[in-house]
Amino acid sequence: MPFNLPGILAPLHLLINPRLVLPSVVVKDIRQIDFQALHKAGYRGAVFDKDNCLTIPHEDCLVPELTDAWRECRETFGPGNVLIVSNTAGSHIDVGEIEAESVTHHLSVPVLRHASLKPSYSCIKSIRAYFRSLPQPVRDEELVIVGDRLLTDVIMANRMARKKLSRGAIPPDEKRALIEERDEGSGPALLDRVGPLAVWTDGLWKRESLVLRAIEKGMLKGVERWVLGPQEAAWREGLQHRFVKPVSVVEEPAESRGLVRRIWERLQR
Repeated sequence: MPFNLPGILAPLHLLINPRLVLPSVVVKDIRQIDFQALHKAGYRGAVFDKDNCLTIPHEDCLVPELTDAWRECRETFGPGNVLIVSNTAGSHIDVGEIEAESVTHHLSVPVLRHASLKPSYSCIKSIRAYFRSLPQPVRDEELVIVGDRLLTDVIMANRMARKKLSRGAIPPDEKRALIEERDEGSGPALLDRVGPLAVWTDGLWKRESLVLRAIEKGMLKGVERWVLGPQEAAWREGLQHRFVKPVSVVEEPAESRGLVRRIWERLQR
């Protein structure tokens, strides 16, 4: 794993704005994401992490179980509107961009070339530049950002949100939903911000960085307990019901999982 200074400094930013670590939607893996519902709501582009989200870490081929969901995603958003942003493939450590070319070949979508790692603002700038360069540019609030790491993928998505919305900046369906929620008295704190939908995949295709992941989950639980109000929690639950398919994900029996895995899962509860 490359040295990631922006990721190391991210927890310090949480001291100022702890909501940065809050995902909008939580799924086990991308099979649970309702891509057609997202597109219908006005989302036109998607950004995906690679390792443990789409592929086995340090491999370039799609996890076979995700084949149908990945095809649905690409068909829903269209060519060029799905982008891989990885802290390995396409980053400054990808000498000669060999890994980026391999990932593009195996996943059939472009890989962002970026000099600074997620969740840095420089990486965000590169993402924005890519989607603005499309024949039909995609705004931040029309993006879905999907990844398995809270301190990189989720924080990056939430850093892209901005204050002082203009009504024309929100996709029509989302604007109507926000107005309805405002009229019902729910989610007032969210109406002054607009940005990508942050989707956290909390399942693992291969065990790695278990201690760091447990710390991330502890941070999330702390923020949910001490910062998240009941109205905002209800708003997030509404997003969960709206954009997540009731797809059951088969898990291996507890007996076949290692001791470290079982301890880690206990810490997550």
